Amino acid sequence: QVQLVESGGGLVQPGGSLRLSCVASGFTLDAYAIGWFRQAPGREREGVSCISSTDSTTYYTDSVKGRFTASRDNSKNTVYLQMNSLKPEDTAVYYCAAGDDITIAQAMGAPEADGMDYWGKGTLVTVSS
Repeated sequence: QVQLVESGGGLVQPGGSLRLSCVASGFTLDAYAIGWFRQAPGREREGVSCISSTDSTTYYTDSVKGRFTASRDNSKNTVYLQMNSLKPEDTAVYYCAAGDDITIAQAMGAPEADGMDYWGKGTLVTVSS
């Protein structure tokens, strides 16, 4: 079965850290760029970060720069999003998506972007004291 599965979400206090994982099954992740998106209640989906398929070039939206780090381990068919110094405004359901480099990069600035090949079902991150 072809799918992406996110994990690693949970409840964390402000200032804490979480590491999200995005594991692919049924296909090889190294051929794809991966985007991380989030959607908070009542808000549009937001592109958070992406990592390219070729040289692992990364992008971060301004609100997470310096706090979030995307990485990939192709041997494990997995992409990670390390989230540090978490803030209440980071609370959201986080999704990963796989696609070609151009589509994923364009999706970072387009809240309703489509055209990704695969989407995960999301993992909830709650930052609260």
